[in-house]
Amino acid sequence: MQTAAARYSVRPMHLDDIAQVMEVERQSFPSTWPQTAFKRELQQNRLARYLVVLEQPDLRAAPDETGGAGAGPLGRLFGEIRQALGRGQPEAGPQERVVGFIGVWLLPDEAHIVTIAVRDSHRRRGVGELLLIAALELAREQGQDVVTLECRVSNTPALSLYEKYGFRQAGLRPQYYSDNREDAYILTAESVTSDRYGELFQRLKLAHRRRCGYSDLSL
Repeated sequence: MQTAAARYSVRPMHLDDIAQVMEVERQSFPSTWPQTAFKRELQQNRLARYLVVLEQPDLRAAPDETGGAGAGPLGRLFGEIRQALGRGQPEAGPQERVVGFIGVWLLPDEAHIVTIAVRDSHRRRGVGELLLIAALELAREQGQDVVTLECRVSNTPALSLYEKYGFRQAGLRPQYYSDNREDAYILTAESVTSDRYGELFQRLKLAHRRRCGYSDLSL
């Protein structure tokens, strides 16, 4: 018997992810991109980098009903021996599930976050923050000192998150969103490659990891 505790990892988006990405897209936006747009971004846009957050269960062995060889380190050792002898097969784990994605364009003078979305079932679990961390990590690795994005003026939780990571209002795009003509703030984080920002970034990353847990950032 096994129990599972969800953990998150981040990696580049693959073409095989697009079906799940479209599910997240439909849950997040009034109007959505077609699948062909994502394929074009991945295959033809040299400036684009798209990342996904995956939910990967952390499988842990639990005692069997008899409390015998299935329990504890000795039980795990016996299990490994049985597998080596062909007398046991590991249980199939759940497939990776895309629970969020983010798109970044690496422009000549800035890294611009073009989209970010989280699956309905995984909101308020730190997935959006992990996506932002991954985008900032990517910008820093690529030597992009400035990161920009647009955000609805009414999206208070997102604005608070961006402010925590050093984003400041740099302007306004009137009636930017086509669904309701809502304005968008232009937000900018500057000097993200500096040592000073790096210290803040590391503290925030560590706090998020302790709070939410994730296993890898494979950018």
